Amino acid sequence: MPTEPLRRDPDQLAHLAEQVFERQVRPTLRPEDDGKFVALDVDTGDHEIDDDDHAAVMRLRNRRPKAEIWLERAGQPTAYQMRRRR
Repeated sequence: MPTEPLRRDPDQLAHLAEQVFERQVRPTLRPEDDGKFVALDVDTGDHEIDDDDHAAVMRLRNRRPKAEIWLERAGQPTAYQMRRRR
């Protein structure tokens, strides 16, 4: 899958994504979306929600091939957690 080069640095992208998520996505989330992945086009606010991160990104990418996509997890502070195995 070809990817578009980033138009923003990671800090700008994160800041914009947070604003768009809070304004356009969070009000549409339902309790059953908690823990699901949200793929967000930071320019348009268009988004996809799915239990599978890849499925959400691919559906959004099919509609918006040039989107700068930010991935979040509804109701969670981060999309992924890295844990050390003991």
